[in-house]
Amino acid sequence: MNILDEIAAKTRERIAQEKRNVSPETMRREAEAALRHETEAAQCREAETALRRETEAAQRREAESILQWELAGAQKEVSSETGKACGVRLPFEAALAAEGISFICEVKKASPSKGIIAEEFPYLNIAKEYEAAGAAAISCLTEPYWFLGKDAYLQEIAAQVNIPVLRKDFTVDEYMIYQAKALGASAVLLICAILDDGQLKAYGQLAAELGMSALVEAHTEEEIARALAADARILGINNRNLKNFQVDITQSRRLRELVPDDVLFVSESGIKTPQDVAALRQNGTDAVLIGETLMRAPDKKVMLDMLRGNVV
Repeated sequence: MNILDEIAAKTRERIAQEKRNVSPETMRREAEAALRHETEAAQCREAETALRRETEAAQRREAESILQWELAGAQKEVSSETGKACGVRLPFEAALAAEGISFICEVKKASPSKGIIAEEFPYLNIAKEYEAAGAAAISCLTEPYWFLGKDAYLQEIAAQVNIPVLRKDFTVDEYMIYQAKALGASAVLLICAILDDGQLKAYGQLAAELGMSALVEAHTEEEIARALAADARILGINNRNLKNFQVDITQSRRLRELVPDDVLFVSESGIKTPQDVAALRQNGTDAVLIGETLMRAPDKKVMLDMLRGNVV
């Protein structure tokens, strides 16, 4: 059994215990409650925006001496749209689709290949540093045995930052999708190597129903084909082979042409230099996920600026 299979097996044991602590039905209700709260908050923001625009329009029309019946009719038209959904991308997807190459910055204490990365681990401060430095999104490890992650890290970070947060874990059960939503995540990780085709499709659909994106991770041509067949909207290439931990950053560059332009393309692992980022940008990569390089940097903003090519 390779390390990836070991982690997946241990995760199944862990989730089985967590189901005994909090039933699947309870977790589903918590996730749906989080979705309702999120939807209501979005509708309130839309209503406030519509009202502000309506007021500004009314003031302009009054200043221009528009007839009163025209003003009333326009107000009625604007008001009828208040609270309606806008059909925009989900937050994590929208962040990665922004112009230029986006940075998903990772909060992690340890990894199987490197051991302890951060003895001192002020995870909330790290996340806030990333946000202040211009990260598009944050990746937060919640796997507790090999990466020393915690659900609490994700929950606190998601509550304190204003950018999307990816739950970085080895999703092996739909229960974990509901957990992610209840914890405040904007996206979940689905790894092709540990899921069958039915799970990839079902888990991606469930995430979307809960208002979350799915970052579908592949490492080979075959896994890319499976991810696309499962309707992945965001496809990540892990430059690290999780079965033996060998890293080859050219993996992303080689496989880029297999992914359609309407699917967001993310390069993960082994990205350490401005030259790495520049090569990926030139290759049409939409986003990079960077962990160890940033975690070891004493100044996250300086490191991000350097990776962007802004520091000579």
